[in-house]
Amino acid sequence: MYIWLLNFRNPGEHVVLPEIISKEPLGPAVRQGDDQWFDIVSWTAYALINAEEFGITQANVDDMKNSPNPDIKRFLGSEAGTRIGTDLGLTNDWAYYVIKGVGNYGEVFERNLGQGSPLKIKRGLNALWNKGGIQYAPPIR
Repeated sequence: MYIWLLNFRNPGEHVVLPEIISKEPLGPAVRQGDDQWFDIVSWTAYALINAEEFGITQANVDDMKNSPNPDIKRFLGSEAGTRIGTDLGLTNDWAYYVIKGVGNYGEVFERNLGQGSPLKIKRGLNALWNKGGIQYAPPIR
């Protein structure tokens, strides 16, 4: 997106304009014909968004595995009968390992594009739907 700014000799001499000129729904892309990989990539993106909505972070994901909330337990694969992981060809605690490895969507955004990055881009429309943005994902059941 704006990564090219970081390659300038003097990136601080450049600015990302604040106007929103596009809002087409961009997302992960994979090569055509690998449906299993497409499903894994898509559901991983959904898991990052769902984790943020649940309040699950890289720092608290271990504690959240013991949550009394059955939706969170199912999401992290700590409830018996969960199948989404095996349906994807993964273990049922795959979302746990994703969040443990990189955090939730907000954490990934802030680290790579947001205030924790050299780009300092505001979340804006990339915020969750319940925080003024347009990010939402189907539930993982």
